Amino acid sequence: MEFDDGAGLDTSQVSDARGIGGRVALGGGGLGIVGFILYFVLSQLGGVPAGAPLSTDAVSGGDTVSSGDLAKECRTGKDANTKPDCARVALINSIQGYWTDQFARSGRTYEQATTTFFSGGVNTACGNATSDVGPFYCPADGKVYIDLTFFRDLQTRFGAQGGTFAEAYVLAHEYGHHVQNLLGTSGKVREGTGPTSDGVRLELQADCYAGVWANHATTTPSASGRPLIRSISQDDVNRALDVAARIGDDFIQKNLGGGKVDESQFSHGSSAQREQWFLTGINGGNPTECDTFGARDLG
Repeated sequence: MEFDDGAGLDTSQVSDARGIGGRVALGGGGLGIVGFILYFVLSQLGGVPAGAPLSTDAVSGGDTVSSGDLAKECRTGKDANTKPDCARVALINSIQGYWTDQFARSGRTYEQATTTFFSGGVNTACGNATSDVGPFYCPADGKVYIDLTFFRDLQTRFGAQGGTFAEAYVLAHEYGHHVQNLLGTSGKVREGTGPTSDGVRLELQADCYAGVWANHATTTPSASGRPLIRSISQDDVNRALDVAARIGDDFIQKNLGGGKVDESQFSHGSSAQREQWFLTGINGGNPTECDTFGARDLG
């Protein structure tokens, strides 16, 4: 994918807390190393509800990159084309730009959500978390959190191809959870797991919302009036689908868990479902087609 060199970036939508470490406290009960790993692999790209038990362990700070430094480094799309952190800022700007316009068209007001880049561990209104929980959205404070080493883990641990648009899918999915929170959809989720559970429907809808943004990405203007994203190739889309396939419940259970697929424990949807609903969004470009809660067949 390619960003418009002359389009401006808005770094105020990102809070850079890398380098801020410390020991993470227990959040609702600790998990042993096996549960710790399983929680990690089963929580990828999921919205973490308030009060959910997160992780324990010691965390240490990495290289500090302050939000002020990010503002100096990331000014235009040209920076996004050459610097990974700036590309992430541009993606977040584009995603939120789309939802701002979409909400306005439907007579609503979109409330922007900050994305926090952290290293090792972070304190949120949903509890304290280490990077092992993966990217997550906290509905209690309305923010997205991500340790950027997750993108490396996608390639080394999950075997994904990676790339900028693969990261775009991850970020757009998390902002899909923010949209659900603003619309009150998150309140429909009840306890339980399984292939047709509310949790699976919530995750698949967030995948669909990610696809909807992708459909409009090259036409969504920045604050300066110019679309931040100039082009998205079929290879970019394939890389997003590759990530979707590798974070399906069946893939994770088979390849990163015990090797046996147990549909009763599904919490995010199968690989095929995640790919299908992302494609539903990107092919149609219409959020109303993402009604996973009303769908009889999830794929």
